[in-house]
Amino acid sequence: MNHQGEFRRAALELGVPDDEISRFSQHLRLSIGLFGGSGGSPVGQFGGLPRLPVGMKWPSAGETPLPLLFSVDCGALPRVDGFDLPADGTLLFFVDQEMDHEDTSGSYARVVYVPDGTETAVAKAPGSVCVRERFDVCAELRAELPLWLQERDEGEDWHEYWEDLEWEDMSPFQQQLARYMERDLPHLDELRALAHDLWPSGAGVLIGGYADDEVINSIAQQTLAGREKAGEIPTIPIAKWYSRLEEEKHRMTSEWISLARERPEYEAYCTSFVIRHDDLASARVDKALAVTVFEAP
Repeated sequence: MNHQGEFRRAALELGVPDDEISRFSQHLRLSIGLFGGSGGSPVGQFGGLPRLPVGMKWPSAGETPLPLLFSVDCGALPRVDGFDLPADGTLLFFVDQEMDHEDTSGSYARVVYVPDGTETAVAKAPGSVCVRERFDVCAELRAELPLWLQERDEGEDWHEYWEDLEWEDMSPFQQQLARYMERDLPHLDELRALAHDLWPSGAGVLIGGYADDEVINSIAQQTLAGREKAGEIPTIPIAKWYSRLEEEKHRMTSEWISLARERPEYEAYCTSFVIRHDDLASARVDKALAVTVFEAP
């Protein structure tokens, strides 16, 4: 389905100029929400035992087998503009959330892609692995925007880009974004509302969309520090670090995409898997990075 075309037609009916719709659409992404129940055809499952290629060992971190979080049938998922999931086959997400939360090596999470036509069998669980109760999940679409375009109450991750900030207190990059929104997106409120009306999913697990700000922030910090150390860029003065970091995060939202993530819950571990667009397009899901956080009261 042409979701961009659907959005454009609806926005034109509201009287929004075509060029403004194009600018806004550059930032609009759709994610696929996974939810349990009988609201549609199953597209995957939470928990249970995985079907792995015959002869493949259960994914593990050294001697520690990784629990299966969920799996999805790529061919059954709705197709989304700009999100290059494999057209068929199965994606399986394994993670030991408690260990991944404490460890930054990435060893305790794994994404496995099994192409269609591969001979598979239901894997026998290693004795020490936790096997969650299995239940089927269905899919629905959800509209997403980058953090700086979201409304104040749109998500818990929203941070104070504009609220209570005077113009002179903004970083140069924040000022640039503020000018862009005021000058080039005068119908921002209407366009945001339209996107969320068309695709309002409140599912707790999302495939695709924008990576969590905390994850992108970590990648951006490591990237800038690495480029400084390698002499690729001049040393960034402390006074300008925050603005450069915001600029780097902005750039990385076009390079990285969320492969899958759990939305935060009260007192629970939540894992996000992120991947570069080009790695996803080539089905190199082993390149995905995972970050697990604990949502405490």
